[in-house]
Amino acid sequence: MKDITLNKIIWPTVYFITGMAILGGLWHLVSLLTGNQVPSPIATWNVFKEVLQNPWQNDPDYKGIGTKLLSSLGRVGIGFGLGSLVAIPLGFVMGSNKILMNIFNPMVQILRPVSPLAWFPLGLAIFQNSPEASIFMIFICSLWPTLINTSFGVASIPQDHKNVGKAFGFSTWKYITKIMVPFSMPHIITGLRLSIGVAWMVIVAGEMLSGGIGLGYFVWEEGFNGGSIEKILVAIIIIGVVGLLLDKIFTVLQKRFTYAI
Repeated sequence: MKDITLNKIIWPTVYFITGMAILGGLWHLVSLLTGNQVPSPIATWNVFKEVLQNPWQNDPDYKGIGTKLLSSLGRVGIGFGLGSLVAIPLGFVMGSNKILMNIFNPMVQILRPVSPLAWFPLGLAIFQNSPEASIFMIFICSLWPTLINTSFGVASIPQDHKNVGKAFGFSTWKYITKIMVPFSMPHIITGLRLSIGVAWMVIVAGEMLSGGIGLGYFVWEEGFNGGSIEKILVAIIIIGVVGLLLDKIFTVLQKRFTYAI
């Protein structure tokens, strides 16, 4: 048992380190081939250490990288949370009623592929406020994976499970809490996992358009105002690492709530 546990820790760590080493090697190769137009990993690391100095500084003239990160996470949390509050109940309704599924599904399939950048001007017209427009964009773009996966999970409930509820005279509420939610929970978590990834990806585009505080605007500012390429790479690394951590959180939740069919 102990050996199995060690293997579950050691081998994923080995694979992760190997993957990062390959990525670092490719990065260094690209840097050499471009004549250091793309900064090397070492040069980027030196700038990374500078960026991490006073990360929580929140002066009017300067915001630390930690302050920028929290600002971005706050917008993502609000947009993702509102999207989930809409997507999960609507997914229950669509998945449990074929007529409503046939009515709403074409609407979802039409709206789902729309680019995040197309939603921002609409949000700006509605709210007259750039940060709120960014949250609106995250809300719209992040709800579709959760909605689709939730409706699929509910629609996949076996007839035997439904018959059990009828045989025991379950009320609607008891059927929802004892059968519908437990069975569809893995699908819901999968949808949430996909949605948080979309939300975190969209925030960069949203902050580039809206300005203010945040990692997205930090990338825009450094890229188009004669800033540092190293700082852009630092921001990309931070965005990637935070995205990985968010995905891991929902992966753990997915395993925790796996329902034995």
